[in-house]
Amino acid sequence: MKITPRPSSPPLRSPEQRRGDPGKASAWQQWLADEASTREEAGLTRRLRERPADDPTTDLAGNDYLGLARDSAVRRAAADAALEWGSGASASRLVTGTFALHAELEQELADYLGQPSALVFSTGYHANLAIVSALADRTTRVISDAHIHASLVDAVRLSRAQLTVVPHSDVEAVRAGLVSAAEAGERAMVLAESVYSVLGDAAPLVELAALCEEYAALLVADEAHGVGVHGPGLVAELGLAGLPHVVVSATLSKALGSQGGAILGPVALREHLVNRARPFIFDTGLAPASTAGALAALREIRRRPELGATVRARVAALADALGVVAPAGAVLSVPMSSPQAAVAAQAAALEAGLRVGCFRPPSVPDGISRLRITVTAGVPADDWARAVETLVALVKEHQ
Repeated sequence: MKITPRPSSPPLRSPEQRRGDPGKASAWQQWLADEASTREEAGLTRRLRERPADDPTTDLAGNDYLGLARDSAVRRAAADAALEWGSGASASRLVTGTFALHAELEQELADYLGQPSALVFSTGYHANLAIVSALADRTTRVISDAHIHASLVDAVRLSRAQLTVVPHSDVEAVRAGLVSAAEAGERAMVLAESVYSVLGDAAPLVELAALCEEYAALLVADEAHGVGVHGPGLVAELGLAGLPHVVVSATLSKALGSQGGAILGPVALREHLVNRARPFIFDTGLAPASTAGALAALREIRRRPELGATVRARVAALADALGVVAPAGAVLSVPMSSPQAAVAAQAAALEAGLRVGCFRPPSVPDGISRLRITVTAGVPADDWARAVETLVALVKEHQ
């Protein structure tokens, strides 16, 4: 019997040798270097910047609209929940990751927003992924406002639905899309934000809801920037809460000062999401501390409605001082001449003790770079007055 010897294996190479190899790895390295160079030349490079817990700067860049993220009652509730329940949910909600805390938060959220039911997710991003991908498929027409959040854009991609993007807040374009869907025999879904995150304008929710009722479509209204600043949100404020053809998505990480997201609507919708929404089924449940923190913040909002009123008054006064249109939400966008000018103004604000945000392409839907100033009720009155004075001077210098 003739035995054919096995070919010998190539000798193992050291990490240093592998790092120096040409070929596919170097092609990827070159691509990454080219991408970084292109970003840098365009002034669009983003970098992570750490901040300490006792950061002395005044934060006007985050989304803690009502100042509840550091509220003593909210922090205590979060800490107590971590001690009682543990640091994490440990499993998906359908396994062992649903706690009594989740049910309590869902019930109180639904009650406050005037909805039949609520389902809580680990992030607002997951909530938006879930509502679209669990309801829409290739036979569905999604009619999307051009300015919707990236999470809803990604949700449509995940669903593989037929997509029609309409000009911002163009009700007649939405109608045309619904007519087209009806003629094709497609189920239809309309996506909008109650308050848009970049321009800060409010969606024509009443008109959109009426169109959806007329054409048997579903309106998904993202209330990320509405809840808290406008009490239970614009859907409720406009008398649209509880309608079977209007569904609300919300975040727990802005006015509620915590982490997570929620979908609110009919009970049948909640049961469908529990059974069909992959971002819910295959994700670990919302952590106990985040759940309890959001619940405590919700109770503070109900107890202290003046918090939202303070934000609305401050944003109107600041917009007037800066000569820009007042937004419907808490985020004020100030147009700048270029990405570089926006970054320079942001750096000058930080040097003056104010942390502000910066919108630059491709994050802005209209391609205009802006300073992003978060108006918050969490800054004491004297500090807020100084911040306004500083911002007015900075914008005048860099704009």
